[in-house]
Amino acid sequence: MNRHHLKRLMLLRHAQADFLFGVEDHDRPLGSRGEQEAPSPGRWMLEHRTVPDYVVCSDALRARSTCVWVSHVLGERGPTPYIDSRVYGADAVRLISIINETPETVGTLLVIGHLPTVQDTALRLASADSDQEAVMELAQDYPTAGLTVLETASPWAELDGRDARVTAFVPPVHPTTGGPR
Repeated sequence: MNRHHLKRLMLLRHAQADFLFGVEDHDRPLGSRGEQEAPSPGRWMLEHRTVPDYVVCSDALRARSTCVWVSHVLGERGPTPYIDSRVYGADAVRLISIINETPETVGTLLVIGHLPTVQDTALRLASADSDQEAVMELAQDYPTAGLTVLETASPWAELDGRDARVTAFVPPVHPTTGGPR
């Protein structure tokens, strides 16, 4: 299948959250570092012309806040995100089943979730023809605001295991230095 018919899946780990005494994990806000790094994936998406058609986001506060920052960077080009409570606490199998529900009209899907799920999902889906350097990077360390980009010719409903090619792993960029944090 030619490149024009490929679907793109982007798996984004939320930006760095604060650990606050007495605050439940689900309700943890972004910390100052998280607010600095959260726009980075959106800037990468614009620079690489990979703006999502559809966004599925965990309902945890830190994920929703990350989504707001990314959406702000994407501006009018970004879609209205779908907040899905099933993403929080999902394992890779469950997250893939959520991805399987994506309408076939969606060409580029962004999922904003949590560790270890986004990392496990990327590794489960990574095909043998993936960019091996990117796979090794995401396997070793999946930092907050880290983004995995995968491509597949399969229908969303059939995505399962080893059938998407990892094309990039993008760690967050430090806003003042322009380099990885």
